[in-house]
Amino acid sequence: MKDLINTLNKRILVLDGAMGTMIQRHQLEESDFRNERLRDHSKSLKGNNDLLSITRPDIIEEIHAAYFAAGADIAETNTFSSTTIAQADYGLEDFVYELNYESARIAKKVADEFTSNCPEKPRFVAGSIGPTNRTASLSPDVNDPGFRAITFEELKVAYKQQTEALIDGGVDILLVETVFDTLNAKAALFAIEEIKEFRNLKIPVMVSGTITDASGRTLSGQTTEAFLISISHMDLLSVGLNCALGASQLRPYLKVLSDKSDFLVSAHPNAGLPNEFGQYDETPEMMAAQIKEYLDEGLVNIIGGCCGTTPDHISAIAELAASYEPRKGELI
Repeated sequence: MKDLINTLNKRILVLDGAMGTMIQRHQLEESDFRNERLRDHSKSLKGNNDLLSITRPDIIEEIHAAYFAAGADIAETNTFSSTTIAQADYGLEDFVYELNYESARIAKKVADEFTSNCPEKPRFVAGSIGPTNRTASLSPDVNDPGFRAITFEELKVAYKQQTEALIDGGVDILLVETVFDTLNAKAALFAIEEIKEFRNLKIPVMVSGTITDASGRTLSGQTTEAFLISISHMDLLSVGLNCALGASQLRPYLKVLSDKSDFLVSAHPNAGLPNEFGQYDETPEMMAAQIKEYLDEGLVNIIGGCCGTTPDHISAIAELAASYEPRKGELI
């Protein structure tokens, strides 16, 4: 952790880009998501990208290496959906520990190789902890607004399983990301605190919310400032925003965080908004030009990309960020 803090004091750190975007380039088939153990698994597994850390680790390793080579300082593990809750759709709840452990191990292996080759630019691994496909604050049934598809305790247990495996696999940071429901995030943070206390462990924690539309609110209805207030009692390395919006659309909400937060601030926006085919059209140059506004205003300590971003996007962002000082904030 000392290397991370020292590096954050010196410069803006660059987070990697979209794992899913890079996986799509491989045009994988059902067979890529299976190995001998899963040969006769009854459910379709195609599209379960987290599973590739077990069935096609070569692809995941290659993607991490491409982002580090592009200038990323931090790689996210391939674990966005690696909870028992999300994996239940595929009938793979029993694989959760292995998914997280192997994803962390692969990312850490690549990070250590890059650090060894260039010690003056240490590389780090952030364990990606996604929001799950359930919400604790909203009812999925319009006819029963009081109904909840998941409880806080169920979320906490699932996040605890994921977090323990990520830590065992060697992550340097825990990243609770794409938060659309702060109650889900609080379950994750509560699980993390229990693990830290039980293991007598100090590991940096990042939290990144997602603003779902131009109203500037999360899916569960919180404004950016309300989201920040809801988690400000926690021992965090950074708070930030990612996904849903492009860099320009995200900027005013990021400024709220920067103005109001004592934490470090992170951002990894999409490469613009998706077109009618669900594709992201912003080029690296277009996205970097928008992120330059963040840097000119001193809004961020950590910057990267989400949906639609590639190593080319990260390269453009890294080249730009190298010329700027990081935003001033509290370090743990």
